[in-house]
Amino acid sequence: MANLYYIQNMRVVIQRVTGASVTINETIHAKIEKGLLVFVGIEDADDMEDIAWLSNKIANLRIYDDENGVSNVSVKEISGDILLVSQFTLHASTRKGNRPGYIKASKPEIAIPIYEKMIKQLSNDLGKPVCTGEFGADMKVELINDGPVTIVIDTKNKE
Repeated sequence: MANLYYIQNMRVVIQRVTGASVTINETIHAKIEKGLLVFVGIEDADDMEDIAWLSNKIANLRIYDDENGVSNVSVKEISGDILLVSQFTLHASTRKGNRPGYIKASKPEIAIPIYEKMIKQLSNDLGKPVCTGEFGADMKVELINDGPVTIVIDTKNKE
């Protein structure tokens, strides 16, 4: 269980895309068409409560237009895809100096199990498998941002 005084802060950057892919060692590892590209940063104190809340929020976020042109439809409702990519740099601290520090980002032995739980939960909430990058790999991510629509959410503020 997380220390009650520790600020939990799983962080995501969500981009609505018409297409996105992850290439590793010059080979396409994962590719989606219409859907969401989600970068996720994990901290040690992140737990199943954070995962469940965030996954539900991502799957049901109403950022697609309905028949009246109003953002009122989720990726789940359009049968869109999700590409989930772990990105520890979302927890970069730039407070001191010009070299970002990553002390708040989880080490692989903690982050990988949390990332795997997030994949499973997001697949359940979406109703189909999500595509992923490869944890710790040097990935080349390509996307076509639709809108553009980019949303940042963290579990600390629940916004």
